[in-house]
Amino acid sequence: MSSSETPRPEAVPALETRASFLVSQLGLQSAQRFTAALAPLGITPNRFGVLVHLARQEGRTQQELATALGLHRNSMVGMIDDLEERGLVERRRHPDDRRAYAIHLTPAARAVLEAGDRLADEQEEAMLAPLDAGERAALVATLTRLVAAAGYRAGVHPGLDGRH
Repeated sequence: MSSSETPRPEAVPALETRASFLVSQLGLQSAQRFTAALAPLGITPNRFGVLVHLARQEGRTQQELATALGLHRNSMVGMIDDLEERGLVERRRHPDDRRAYAIHLTPAARAVLEAGDRLADEQEEAMLAPLDAGERAALVATLTRLVAAAGYRAGVHPGLDGRH
């Protein structure tokens, strides 16, 4: 072979045979679609995620919420400030600690959560439409195992502190 010939990479598998590539394709598509779907509600996926976690245990302090989500406290303060400015959360004096504030959802946040949950259901149904119920359950179980093995917190997106 001359120096001008490029060796043919016969041993390199096609991308469409790699699970990580396929998951990445679907993840990007899902993130883009969910971001677009939430935009009319005036919220981003990371803010929606904070509201979802807060709805599960309302009245947590910013620090408790930051710890639960694995966020730096300064990031959480900024996020709560933003959600408060949008009228989606309110800070109330914590009943057990005068120095802390408990974070509570507003009625507007409950409406956003309801609409966002509906959008998430629609998106999931569209994405998983080619699968039957058993395949869906198997896929979710497999992905749950992989997420846990990768060391992620259950229900916490690693990009939560990002801009999306």
